Amino acid sequence: MNIILFDGVCNLCNSTVTFLIKHDKNNQLHFAAQQTSAGEKIKKQYHITDNHQSVIIIKNELVYFKSDAIIEIGKLLTGWPRILVVGVIFPAFFRNWLYDLIAKNRYKFFGKREICSVPSKELENKFIS
Repeated sequence: MNIILFDGVCNLCNSTVTFLIKHDKNNQLHFAAQQTSAGEKIKKQYHITDNHQSVIIIKNELVYFKSDAIIEIGKLLTGWPRILVVGVIFPAFFRNWLYDLIAKNRYKFFGKREICSVPSKELENKFIS
């Protein structure tokens, strides 16, 4: 199972999860907000320190952070969203600098929720609880 841990109160992150679900035609992605009990349990299981500044994917029991996570997610998508894989041509220090810049300002630019959103009935199988 490929698990994506995301910041559940971040509007950008929640919109990204919606986008990923739409483009996950092979049903390979599952999600957990880092702030939920499921997210906390997964972080503990994989020895991930508290880090709401990074999207995290656990793929084949390996943990990827920041831009590496984005590239690994891209590999699992179909259609034009696979373009995320092209990021690999840029050096990691540049990709992560850009990632950190967006992550640091995501609440300012995109807003923040008071609580994590609850998935609809038709999408609840995509979320780990």
